[in-house]
Amino acid sequence: MPTGDRSGGCPRPYQAPAPLALAEVHPHSTAFMEYRDYYQILGVARTATAEEIKKAYRRLARKFHPDVSKEANAEQKFKELQEAYEVLKDPEKRAAYDQLGSDWKSGQQFRPPPGWAEGFEFRGSGGAGAGGFRQGFEDEGGFSDFFSSLFGGGSPFGGATGTRPRSRAGRDHHARIDLDLEEAYSGGTRTLELKRPELKPDGTLELRAHTVRVTIPTGVTDGQQIRLAGQGEASSSGGRSGDLYLEVHIRPHRLFQVDGRDVTLNLPIAPWEAALGASVPVPTLAGNVEMRIPPGSQSGQKLRLRGRGLPGSPVGDQYVLLKIVLPPAQSPEARAVYEEMQRVMPFDPRAGLA
Repeated sequence: MPTGDRSGGCPRPYQAPAPLALAEVHPHSTAFMEYRDYYQILGVARTATAEEIKKAYRRLARKFHPDVSKEANAEQKFKELQEAYEVLKDPEKRAAYDQLGSDWKSGQQFRPPPGWAEGFEFRGSGGAGAGGFRQGFEDEGGFSDFFSSLFGGGSPFGGATGTRPRSRAGRDHHARIDLDLEEAYSGGTRTLELKRPELKPDGTLELRAHTVRVTIPTGVTDGQQIRLAGQGEASSSGGRSGDLYLEVHIRPHRLFQVDGRDVTLNLPIAPWEAALGASVPVPTLAGNVEMRIPPGSQSGQKLRLRGRGLPGSPVGDQYVLLKIVLPPAQSPEARAVYEEMQRVMPFDPRAGLA
């Protein structure tokens, strides 16, 4: 496959640091699902304290427990109660859920807004992924699509990785950082304002804001974690503080699609460039380069620019997908050209369908 890169060589190789623990990346879902009003399910106000939520759950759980309840829908209702309580009993999940707003109604078609968890800091204690409750509940198919999309294993509030067991040190914290592709390519520094949910003495929830300064490594990839040592939870027994892990999410780009360190660009070309060959300018993350289009190229053909993806070890490549674009026949002269082509070039594009 031709490289086509005539720009004078590849970007300077980047020696990546030792890889950090990677979090499972939650797919950017485009599917709609039914919104669940967890406050309504438990019959409490959005301002309810932790104790009020616990009392409401216990009362309803006794009423709808499948082993004792005579209600026809007891098992389904009980699962809904468990799911609602799993979110509202946890300060971090509750605060994240509250960020979705109060305008939604149960049963409405819902899709998580892009970047909804950005700037939200949570503890790395395993979240919903820890303990037997989630495992047993999930095995029964109890979690709804709504819950899984927000708090499932691939979300920032699921089973977090990068957490080290420690008896005296503070717990690790995790947050999400959204980057433009250009930032991931070149690296840099960023000041983030993070919100850390905490319970007040009266049992109500508040978000405490604080700022951190982070150095973004050159060539950081989607799903990679950036570790900020000592910026997690303080130790309650005089030990070292936990660490803060920032999980990288690269925003969609208007030109490039990203796959690991490789990027792909759809490149429009004219019919004569495809038929005769040409040298054309091609955007890359480092600026335009000249690329040779081979004669006889077809739409969908893929060319490679070696070393033009994200820096790293190994460095990524850029793939260029050709797309032949026809000029419109909007003038008598243009129509005459197409008619002349039809006359002198007996060509049947559907010959292979016979």
